[in-house]
Amino acid sequence: MAYMIPETIRSSATAGERLLFRTMKQVLPDDVIVYYEPEIHGRRPDFVLIGPDFGMIVLEVKDYTRNTLYHLNMDEWTLLTSGSVHTTVKNPALQAKEYMFHIKNVLEKDKSLVHLEGKYQFRLRFPCSYGTVFTRLHEKDMVQDHLYTILEPDRTFTRDAIDPDHESFSEDQFMERIYALSSMPFPLREPLKQEEIDAIRYHLFPEVRISAEFREPVPYKDQLLLSLRDLKAMDLHQENLAKQLGDKNRLIRGVAGSGKTLILASRAKLLAKEHPEWKILILCYNISLSRSIESLVRRMMNEPDSLFDFDYHSGQNQKGSPGTGNIVIRNFHAWLRNDLKISEKQLPYYINKLEQGEAVLPSYDAILIDEGQDFEPEWFRLVSSLLNPETKSLLLVEDRAQSIYKRKRSYVQDTGLDFRGRSKVLNINYRNTAQIVSFAWDFYRAHSTLKNKVVTKDFEGEIIAPQSTKRRGYEPGIVKRKDFFEEAAYVVRQIRLLHEQRSVPLSDMLVLYRVRKWGGYDYVDVLQKALEKEGLPFYWLTETPESKRNYDRNTETVTISTIDSSKGLDFRAVFIVHLDMLPFPLEKDKEREASLLYIAMTRAQEYLCLTYSGESAYTRYFAAIAEERKKLLIRDKLS
Repeated sequence: MAYMIPETIRSSATAGERLLFRTMKQVLPDDVIVYYEPEIHGRRPDFVLIGPDFGMIVLEVKDYTRNTLYHLNMDEWTLLTSGSVHTTVKNPALQAKEYMFHIKNVLEKDKSLVHLEGKYQFRLRFPCSYGTVFTRLHEKDMVQDHLYTILEPDRTFTRDAIDPDHESFSEDQFMERIYALSSMPFPLREPLKQEEIDAIRYHLFPEVRISAEFREPVPYKDQLLLSLRDLKAMDLHQENLAKQLGDKNRLIRGVAGSGKTLILASRAKLLAKEHPEWKILILCYNISLSRSIESLVRRMMNEPDSLFDFDYHSGQNQKGSPGTGNIVIRNFHAWLRNDLKISEKQLPYYINKLEQGEAVLPSYDAILIDEGQDFEPEWFRLVSSLLNPETKSLLLVEDRAQSIYKRKRSYVQDTGLDFRGRSKVLNINYRNTAQIVSFAWDFYRAHSTLKNKVVTKDFEGEIIAPQSTKRRGYEPGIVKRKDFFEEAAYVVRQIRLLHEQRSVPLSDMLVLYRVRKWGGYDYVDVLQKALEKEGLPFYWLTETPESKRNYDRNTETVTISTIDSSKGLDFRAVFIVHLDMLPFPLEKDKEREASLLYIAMTRAQEYLCLTYSGESAYTRYFAAIAEERKKLLIRDKLS
């Protein structure tokens, strides 16, 4: 079964498009991606197929009947439409061919996708072909009306070839003909690799781009080619979600590291592109996450359609100044204070006035909320009161395993909107290695009171069990030291080693703590002095509200933060210090403490280390794991 983007075809599609959509979905294999009406740099072909065994194919679909066709030639077709009106259109085969060349021109600028030597120099390393589909014409019509004098038979599909209910239809023949299209330019010598397919998607669909290492384009034998490294794009599921969320209210529930924020930002960009006149608001709970989302949206909004428009020195789009367009990104309390000019104490008054139609506050055409599990019911009531009732475009993104505030949750009551049947679950963790996913989830299951409330359906249940992408890495470190001074010294040495021996940038390292002061110790002060002693620059993210607002993730410094303020962020290496302060002795809500440590651990993409020097329920749990590791190591050595 082919992977279709979008998953379902829109209701306004023609009957022929719907038939071909169903046939390709059922007949083509799992490794084939089929895009329906994708926008590719200003053009909208009907179908674009990408497959590792055939490259790329563009299909143009027409619902013409014999009575529609009036006068045809190689370039133009005159059609007889309703009311006996004549209209002239481009030959569908020529139209498909032009779409194909448009795509080729985009892809042939990437050095990694073309031949650099030989007969096909600067041409794609894989076939890019095209075909036409006539959903209401049969093979006998083509012969009787001599249509093959102006159409290539091997590039032309009739109703007989695409309709499973037709007596002459064959699944094998349909697949063979699709694959045969690709061998017309030249055969594909070896299947496309996953990174090549990702590169194709990266170039054709800017909305799926996450990151890449850009090398400034340089002439290669008089040809200017792009050179990209370490390219990352949304996976197909994430892309489908962003593109097919549809209108009105939607809910995405996802595990840590599943790309929820990425999908939210991509969705905001798509809405801004489709509705430039809309006022779009993105809300989240904490300041640092809002800054991170703002940076992501700004980069997405300023991503040039052509990467040749990218300024490789400033890192910006040459054709426009950095900005978020008609998208406003705020943390909730800053939004109240700066945009609405009200305080949280005034919420009941203003909500009542809004519901009575008596208050005047800014309204929005679309509102997207990240980390929705942290929002109060009253906040949702305010947000939904300021949402344009005609669009009802509200997207909620949440993960209740990361909930660190007690919130009673009924979205129907809080927003007046029913999300049943309008929700999606993301259970694949892309951020962390398999070892970190397993380590964090095992801890959460052992300590969370919600461990038995795992989601079984899109809308039922509390917690989503994560699945790993199987990206392998190192086992998380568990380190006990005599006191916090030794903890800090150990962590700083590891930071130095990762930076010098593993080339991990300082900006990709995070140190997390639960509380700053306890029992006469100032833990952050001890950390700072240890870093200064090693000559390692650092930034204390949670020193003041101002330090949160001024945080620049790209500065080459080690970040120090509370766990609370790290939500939504990720780093290659994460150190969680003073673990004996979890669960915090003064915190009555132990569920919050389990969620906090789960959040902390899932910030780490590649390296995770937990240190402690005292004792708590959590350190006893991890000490048992460390002891079991030692036994296994001794057993392995003896065997």
